[in-house]
Amino acid sequence: MTDAPQTSSFPPQAEAEFLPAEDYLERLNPEQREAVETLDGPLLVLAGAGTGKTRVLTTRFAHILLSRRAFPNQVLAVTFTNKAAREMRERVGHLLGRPAEGLWLGTFHALCARMLRRHAEYVGLTSSFTILDTDDQIRLLKQVMEVNRIDNKRWPPQGLMGVIQRWKDRGLSPDRVTPAEDSEFAGGKARLVYADYQARLKQLNACDFGDLMLHITDILRTRPDVLAQYHRSFRYILVDEYQDTNTVQYLWLRLLAQKDPAQYPGGANICCVGDDDQSIYSWRGAEVENILRFEKDFAGARIVRLESNYRSTAPILAAASALIAHNGGRLGKTLRPGRNDSSGEKLLVASVWDSDEEARTVGERMEQLHRDKHPLSEMAILVRAGFQTRAFEERLITLGLPYRVVGGLRFYERAEIRDAMAYMRVLNQPADDLAFERIVNVPRRGVGDAALQALHVEAREAQVPLAMATMRLIERGTLKGRLREQLTLLMAAFGRAREALSQNPGTGSHVLVVEALLDETGYADMWKRDKSPEAPGRLDNLKELTRALADFESLGGFLEHVSLVMENEENAGADRVNLMTLHGAKGLEFDTVFLPGWEEGVFPSQRTLDEGGNKGLEEERRLAYVGITRARKRAIISHAVNRRIYANWQSSIPSRFIDELPAEHVEQAGSAALAREQLRSAPPVFGGQFPLTARRPRTVEAWEEPPRAKRQTSIAVGTRVFHQKFGYGTVRAADDDRLEIEFEHAGMKKLLDTYVEPAGSSS
Repeated sequence: MTDAPQTSSFPPQAEAEFLPAEDYLERLNPEQREAVETLDGPLLVLAGAGTGKTRVLTTRFAHILLSRRAFPNQVLAVTFTNKAAREMRERVGHLLGRPAEGLWLGTFHALCARMLRRHAEYVGLTSSFTILDTDDQIRLLKQVMEVNRIDNKRWPPQGLMGVIQRWKDRGLSPDRVTPAEDSEFAGGKARLVYADYQARLKQLNACDFGDLMLHITDILRTRPDVLAQYHRSFRYILVDEYQDTNTVQYLWLRLLAQKDPAQYPGGANICCVGDDDQSIYSWRGAEVENILRFEKDFAGARIVRLESNYRSTAPILAAASALIAHNGGRLGKTLRPGRNDSSGEKLLVASVWDSDEEARTVGERMEQLHRDKHPLSEMAILVRAGFQTRAFEERLITLGLPYRVVGGLRFYERAEIRDAMAYMRVLNQPADDLAFERIVNVPRRGVGDAALQALHVEAREAQVPLAMATMRLIERGTLKGRLREQLTLLMAAFGRAREALSQNPGTGSHVLVVEALLDETGYADMWKRDKSPEAPGRLDNLKELTRALADFESLGGFLEHVSLVMENEENAGADRVNLMTLHGAKGLEFDTVFLPGWEEGVFPSQRTLDEGGNKGLEEERRLAYVGITRARKRAIISHAVNRRIYANWQSSIPSRFIDELPAEHVEQAGSAALAREQLRSAPPVFGGQFPLTARRPRTVEAWEEPPRAKRQTSIAVGTRVFHQKFGYGTVRAADDDRLEIEFEHAGMKKLLDTYVEPAGSSS
C-alpha cells in the first residue's frame, strides 16, 4: 500500500470538463449543504427519516473530490450493504461526470477483506486465505465439537456458532474472552471450543465473516506501523448508517479515525451519517451507544441535524416525532415537512374485535383504495413478528389481491410450518409417505440413509406405507438400539394421537392433540433448545399454526384448506401488496402503510421487555417510529381487543405506543371506546405508564364450547397422573376431558385425559 497517491484521476488542467453542468450544491437545503461543506474535523450528521441522507453522503463524497481535498483512493467510504455501495458509486460518478474509479468504497466486510489480504501474515494467514460460507463454518465447528466430546444434539452447533459470532462482533478474540464473558453453552466449554475453532481455521488458511473484521482490528491494535499507513492514506472517512454499527465495527472505525493531532493538525476527518431514532438491530449486535457517544469519542465534533422530511405528510411526522420523544437515550431532533405543507390525513387508529376482523378490515380498506386507482405496490402491511402474516395472507388470497412477502417466505412455506404440517398429514393419513419421510428424522432420531433405505425396501416388498413398514421392522426386531427406541416412541405418539382424535370426534380436540403430538415427538422441544436468533420466531409461528387450526372443525378440513391456499400461485405482475416485518421495512417507503397488532405483549414485544428492560422498550419504540415514517400519505394502526392463543381467547391491552401518539393528529375508529375502557381499568402504574414487565393478557375462557356431560371416569383436579413421555404430574385444572397438568420435569401442559392415567395418588 502506498503512503500517498502520486497521480490523480482528475488532472488540474482537465478539471472543468468533469464539473457537472449545474451547481450540485444549489440543490441542497441549508442543513444538507452545511453537512456537505463541513470538511474539516469530525462531523456527525443526524439524518431523520426521509431527510435525504443518501444525497448528503454522495454529494459530500463528490465535493471532496471536486474541491481537490483528496484523491479518490484517499477517501474511505463504508456502507452496510452492497446495494448501498453500488448506489453511492453510481451517484458519485454522476456528479463527477465520469465513472468513479479507484475508490475505497464498500461494505465493512468487503473493505476489511481487502485490507486483511495485504496484512494476513500478521494473524497467521496468507493473502490467498479462503472465506468460509455458513455451511462450511458449521461443518468445521462440528468437527471441533466432536474432538472436545461435546454432544451436538444437546448443544446444537448453530447455537454455539451464534455465541462465537457474538464474541467476534464485540471484538473478542479467544484470549480476550474472560471467564466472566464465557458462556454456559456447551457445558462451559464454549471459550475452549472457540479457541480450537480459530486454530483450525488458521490451519486451513481460512476465516469466517466475523474474522474479517476481528483480524484486521487486531492488526491495527497491535501493529502501529500498519495503522500509521492507513492514517497517512485516508484523509477522509465517510460512514453510512452509523447507528447500526456493532462493537468491532466501531473499534475499527475509531482506530482509523483517531489520529495524532501533532502529526495531523486537522484531526479526524470522519463523517458519520445516521439516526439514533432508527437503531433497531440490537439483536444483530448493533450498539446505539456508538452514535450517542460520538462527541465524546471525537473532541470538537460538530453535529448537523437534517430535520426536513421530504417523504411524509405533516400529521405523520408530528405523530412520529411525539412518539419517539418518549425515549430518553437519544440526541434529539424533530422532523418537519420539507415542502411547507401542513395538510394530510391524520393517523387512523382502528380498534377491532379479534385478529380475523383485523385482517378483514385491512383487506376491505385495500380493496377500496385499489378501486380508487391506488397501486397495490404502494401499500404495505408491516408486522412486528413473522407469525402475524398468516391471517393477512389468507385474507388477501380470499380477496384475490396479489401480494409478496418481502424479506421472507410465505407463512405456509416456512420450514417449521412445513414440518408441523407433515406431522399433521401423517396423523390424518398414515399412508402419506412423503410427509412421513420428511419428519421421520426431524428431530434427529438416528435415521440415516441406510435405515431409510431399509424402510423403503420393507414398504415395497410388503406393499404397505412407510409408517406401517416401520412398525413391521420394530415388531420383528430388525431395528436395533437407539434407532429402534426412537422410532418406537414416534409411532407410539402417533398411535395415542389417533386414539385421542377417534374418542373425541368433532369436539375441537384436534388442536390439543396436534399440540401434544408436537410435544411428544420432540419437535417443539427441538426449537426450544435451539439458541439461534431465529428459534423464538419459529416457536411463535408454530403457535400461530395451532391458532389457525382452531378455526376449523377437524384436522382434515384444515389440511384441505392449506392445500388450496398453497395452490394459489403468486401473481407474476409487479403490482402486489407488500407484506413484511417492521425490521425488514427500514429504508423503504409506501403511500399507505398498515400497522396491525399494536397490543401489549405483541408490540412492544413481551420477550423484548423481559430480556431488555428499559433499553428493550426504547428499541421497540424506535421500531414503531420506523414503521410510522415508512408512510408517505397515510398510516393506519390497528389493535385487537381479543386474540386466540391455541384454543384460548385472551383479552389484549392496546399498546402503550398508541397512548403516546398526540391526540390532535390521530383519528379513532372501530370499537375504540371498549379498548380505552380496558386501558383505563388496568392497574395503576408509576408515572401513568405501563411497567416494563407489563401484565400479560388475561385469559378469558379456555375452551369456549357448549358444556358436555361429564364422563364417569373424569380425572379431578389434584390427581397425580402419569404420561408415557412427560412422566408424573399433577392436574391443576380440568374441563370435562381437557386437563391442564403440571409435570415434574416437562412443566405445564394441556392434554386430553386419554393421554394420561391416574398414578394412584393425589396431591
